Amino acid sequence: MVFTRSSAGTASPATGIGPQEPAINRRGFVKSLAGLSCLALTGCVTTERRVRVTRQPAPEMADPYGMDYKAIYGPLPYERFPIPAVDISKVPRQFLRRRVDFPANYRPGTLIVDTSTFFLHLVEEGGTAMRYGVGLGRQGFAWSGEGVIQWKQEWPKWTPPDEMIARQPELEKYSAENGGMPPGLDNPLGARALYIFQNGEDTLYRVHGTPEYWTIGKAVSSGCVRMMNQDVIDLYGRVRSGALIVVV
Repeated sequence: MVFTRSSAGTASPATGIGPQEPAINRRGFVKSLAGLSCLALTGCVTTERRVRVTRQPAPEMADPYGMDYKAIYGPLPYERFPIPAVDISKVPRQFLRRRVDFPANYRPGTLIVDTSTFFLHLVEEGGTAMRYGVGLGRQGFAWSGEGVIQWKQEWPKWTPPDEMIARQPELEKYSAENGGMPPGLDNPLGARALYIFQNGEDTLYRVHGTPEYWTIGKAVSSGCVRMMNQDVIDLYGRVRSGALIVVV
């Protein structure tokens, strides 16, 4: 899969990450903002829905971790909230983290989410990328274009929108007025969250963790890109605030 850009732009002093080109689909991106308004109605909770897609696996290189996935997805006892191991037998092998060949005309550090394959690629030097499996929400399929990882948060709070609380009054205790849902293993945003902005505005779209590893590779979340907690922690350590994110 080769991604191309139409023209080059200028560097952004706010991000400090080099040239910032225009969006690959500005009309589609603006149109997508209407779809993003649906996020306020749903939040990042599980509403599982299977979707049939055609997956084209990327060419694979030797795994940098020696394919020791039991170690990669083992327990993380020293986290603020100790994270249990992933049962990798419940995750299709193509969605386990690995480095792949990935020629793309994007600078290293760019995140590319391909909604047709349920993959997130982090572009690296030398024509490779770190590839992660993700779960996607309905709005994830409708939204395309470019954004910026404006900020990152370890063990974030979750605040359900007012519309969601109206439908589920039991969530009132997690409202913004009540300070949101405290971080923890049961928090819908998991161990880490990357917040996506566009033109300085919060899109309400997140890349975040989840303990529900069996949902990776499926359309399950109501509006966010979810990753296994072990993977989102790995991604969090590699991504700089201000990084470009592209959803195609």
